[in-house]
Amino acid sequence: MTSPSFQIAVNEWHALRDEFELVREAAFDVAHEATNGVLLNARGRSAGIDAYSLFMGNEVRAHAYASPELIEHWRSHPRPVFAKFERERCIA
Repeated sequence: MTSPSFQIAVNEWHALRDEFELVREAAFDVAHEATNGVLLNARGRSAGIDAYSLFMGNEVRAHAYASPELIEHWRSHPRPVFAKFERERCIA
């Protein structure tokens, strides 16, 4: 049996992840519109990368496959990162 305190923390973390997923989806939609759907560079297209995956995982991979248009978009609309989102939510 799991400790009640631990279960509360797990439930809160899952709720935070669900909330972040909505933020990530919105960021993807805005980027898709701003770049006219040009989210992947040639390397990303040839590798069969899913453009949505650029909004997950580490920044080095995202930039390796992102189109110049998407990288430019991220300069003014930073790519959402869960660790930052979590810090901001937990401090607020």
